[in-house]
Amino acid sequence: MTTNKVKKIIIAGGGTSGWMAAAAITKLLGKNLEVILIESDDIPTIGVGEATIPTLVYFHQLLGINEAEFLKATQGTFKLGINFESWRDLKENYLHAFGTTGKDCWAAGFQHFWLKGKQKGYANDFGDYCLEQVSATNEKFAHLPNNGLNYAYHIDAGLYAKFLRNIAEKHGLTRIEGKINNVNINPETGYVASLTLDNKQIIDGDLFLDCTGQRGLLIEQAMHTGFEDWSHWLPNDSAIAVQTKAISAPLPYTRSIAHPFGWQWRIPLQNRVGNGIVFSSKHVSDEEAKKTLLNNLEGELITEPRVIRFKTGTRRLHWNKNCIAVGLSSGFLEPLESTSIHLIQQAIVRLMRMFPHTRIQQEDIDEFNRQTRFDTERIRDFIILHYKVTKRADTPYWQHNRNMSVPDTLAKKIDLFKNTGRVFRENNELFDDSWMQVMIGQGLIPKSYHPIVDNMSDDELKRFLDHIKGNIDGTVKQLPSHHDFINQYCKSNSA
Repeated sequence: MTTNKVKKIIIAGGGTSGWMAAAAITKLLGKNLEVILIESDDIPTIGVGEATIPTLVYFHQLLGINEAEFLKATQGTFKLGINFESWRDLKENYLHAFGTTGKDCWAAGFQHFWLKGKQKGYANDFGDYCLEQVSATNEKFAHLPNNGLNYAYHIDAGLYAKFLRNIAEKHGLTRIEGKINNVNINPETGYVASLTLDNKQIIDGDLFLDCTGQRGLLIEQAMHTGFEDWSHWLPNDSAIAVQTKAISAPLPYTRSIAHPFGWQWRIPLQNRVGNGIVFSSKHVSDEEAKKTLLNNLEGELITEPRVIRFKTGTRRLHWNKNCIAVGLSSGFLEPLESTSIHLIQQAIVRLMRMFPHTRIQQEDIDEFNRQTRFDTERIRDFIILHYKVTKRADTPYWQHNRNMSVPDTLAKKIDLFKNTGRVFRENNELFDDSWMQVMIGQGLIPKSYHPIVDNMSDDELKRFLDHIKGNIDGTVKQLPSHHDFINQYCKSNSA
């Protein structure tokens, strides 16, 4: 099935996904396209996703965004990783940082050298050989030459959407205020023909982006694309979000605090802190979850706690005919590793690479869906890893997580690392060094290391490890504090 050349793109819904798509398409492709975004001020966005991963830095570079201006506008701070508290076991913490740990050789990753050093008694914790982790724990930050310090951001999602809206409208986007009452499907082709708004206005288009959130107004309610439920692997189905006033300098990392029935996030912005708790309603009531969250907050409440329901899983097709699901309409993975904005970004960049300039072709649709599914499944596996590989068995929730079956792709990765210390990256998947950081952080220590390590004498190995750690410690010592860097570089007027 093909259609004529795409000249008119309709973005259904705003929020982070809608405005990221609008800004990118109008700025990078928009000269010969008509781009319309439809949203209603009466429909609230979830907007809890205030933590990101380093890929957003490169997305902004594509759009030519000035970093300091963006951070001022979004009350942003820098993020070097995520601190996982009581995940491995009660009161045992580790930090998953964004950098590369140690130094690999051609035959074996750094973890093999570290393993032998640990056995010999002269290696520090694995994270001590990662510049980003040591910087984070010392609350230091600066831009280093050649992207020497990998980082992401903590941002206000609502302010981010406004910032992107300015870019999109500057490059010719038309925004229409209104609610979508009906999605009109062409009875012959099954394609979306137009959208009818609550004021009876009809908006037609060639390509439609569904940014309507979990409702999936176009992709699911109108096109019945289907949803693959992953809640048997990720049983959390609820969240409660609340904002508090900041009472201390913002940390350069997100905090993820495990509880008996789920986990709590703390995301520090310049002027406030985003907080929330993700939990399984089968293991705790809303009221008890809310009480746990409120008892573990710092600072005065700015907003009232609100409950958000979700189902973990993915749309069976992310591009169906002339409709592409972007953001929560394409599926939901809990924000444990801050991947939701990354998946939005990937969908947008993938669309631009496969853009149907001449016509919509099934070959492009199939490839888009294949790549999206691979990305989503590998991120899903990475999130499941945190629950499966744990020593916690203190509550039914954690007992369930430890004992559940997992996808074969994840089981093979865990077994390979457990028995050989090896991790292999497939098809440019998102996470690389992160697999080792989390597996070791969660308490999974490989049984053996690569024999090439034995080519080093004990003294050589010790000097090798000490040299890496010494360089990192020396660099971190010279960095300014995260708080001082923000004040000098991107302090917001309202912070």
